[in-house]
Amino acid sequence: MRKAAIVFAIGLMLLSPVSVPAATFEVIQEEDGVTVNCDGQLVTRYLIKSGNKPILWPVIGPGGKELTRGFPMREATADERSDHIHHRSLWFTHGDVNGVSFWHEGAGSGEIVHREFVKLQGGDTAVIVTRNDWVAPGGKRLCWDERTFTFGMDGNNRWIDMDITVTAADEPVTFGDTKEGSGGVRVAGTMKVTAKLGGRIVNSEGQTDEQAWGKPAAWCDYHGPVDGQTVGIAIMNHPSSFRFPTHWHVRTYGLFTANPFGIGDFGQGPAGSGNLELQPGESFTVNYRFYMHEGDEKQGKVAEAFAKYSETEK
Repeated sequence: MRKAAIVFAIGLMLLSPVSVPAATFEVIQEEDGVTVNCDGQLVTRYLIKSGNKPILWPVIGPGGKELTRGFPMREATADERSDHIHHRSLWFTHGDVNGVSFWHEGAGSGEIVHREFVKLQGGDTAVIVTRNDWVAPGGKRLCWDERTFTFGMDGNNRWIDMDITVTAADEPVTFGDTKEGSGGVRVAGTMKVTAKLGGRIVNSEGQTDEQAWGKPAAWCDYHGPVDGQTVGIAIMNHPSSFRFPTHWHVRTYGLFTANPFGIGDFGQGPAGSGNLELQPGESFTVNYRFYMHEGDEKQGKVAEAFAKYSETEK
């Protein structure tokens, strides 16, 4: 009788669902920014200044794979091109704000200056909220932003939500129609299509590689091998985001950004049709999810992940 009871109890244990502990995020403020860990492992670092803007670097995906280019924050590896010094891992900026480029670096370029941390929080997710001033050469503030980064897990996959509201300062501000923008990444060198190692670009409309450049789509995915494992980054545009569905400045050499302003520059409308003029105090908001997954866009279930993301409130 005792033996039967033990067998029955074991049977119940086998049939019962196994409880998987939730991931725990830790946010650590440091002199140059913030470190985000998950269950003791590095997820990313928020650097308040790299070049002329705040960035996230490195960006660690499934299996501990580094999904963004390390140059110029470190020396270029054999797989990386040391071009476009302003393509710094993961960022948000724009190439024409009242004629000033915040996209490029060097003489004549603007600078996005960290003003303050508003919120730092760990737990089941991690949250970083900052305020930043967009300063033209000579010191005039053209606009400012409040940006929120939220970090979470979806099984083995990771995601980063970027929610940014940009507000005009004391004078009218025009975000110009240019391909040089706005929120995105430079993928790891082995992932790029031109490496010819299996890298591929696919968007929600089924357009691939060069055909995806400049086209509007709800999401776009860039996947390829890192250390022998196929991984990917999908950038998803939330339906409530400014000018959804956004256009994509995505290149086969590894640049991958969502850009709601470059409509004319992408050949998708008349010249200047992407311009946005803000009066003092007016703002716009963009909402993107960077979804870092195993496999290609099908294995990573990117379409399903977008459907889930699109139902979240913003």
